[in-house]
Amino acid sequence: MSPNNFEGIKLVIWRHGQTDWNIQNRFQGHSDIPLNSVGHFQASHAAKILAGMNPQKIVVSDLIRAQETALKLSEITNVPLETDARLRETNGGKWEGRTGEENRAADSARFIGWITGDDGPAGEIGERRSEVGARAESAALAALASLEGASGTVVLVTHGGTARCLLGTLLKLDFADWGSLGGLSNAQWSVVEYSTYLNRWTLSEHNAGSIPEPVFGNEAIG
Repeated sequence: MSPNNFEGIKLVIWRHGQTDWNIQNRFQGHSDIPLNSVGHFQASHAAKILAGMNPQKIVVSDLIRAQETALKLSEITNVPLETDARLRETNGGKWEGRTGEENRAADSARFIGWITGDDGPAGEIGERRSEVGARAESAALAALASLEGASGTVVLVTHGGTARCLLGTLLKLDFADWGSLGGLSNAQWSVVEYSTYLNRWTLSEHNAGSIPEPVFGNEAIG
């Protein structure tokens, strides 16, 4: 699908619900950690709202916390899940399973550099943010290419780090500016839409828990 055919498409980037490792501030990465009871509630609540966007396609990371989140929306909408491992979280290398405090103590310079925005591999042997952005973008474009019809909503169910990398890549932000995008709370989402006028993706909702409303008077500025 060429960019000119993206008009009318909403791309929803939805973070999974809460896990125990989230509240313990542990680097999850590729570790396959399930939702906790709060996460299941969050996903169910969010799914009822997202169903109002009438998604035509739901594509989900292969990790269980994303699968459990996506299933809530699939059950309501009867839209089958499509799994794409390119949407999984950043491989955290030696940092996975450790808290932020533990990683700062054991690998201070590398961990602080990664947190503040350099593109080194996570946990010495893990992935670079640029690599995560590239694979997540390829998953998003593949989902869009297979969308039937000229418009619709595609929901990508993914992870906090991957969501930020995907947004930075789609919006063509300089890598140094990716950190200016605030994180997604558990079970919240961002919405991007393609503007043929600007010839680029635009961010219409970020860290949202509601359906986007029309932006009246946008061209008139005010």
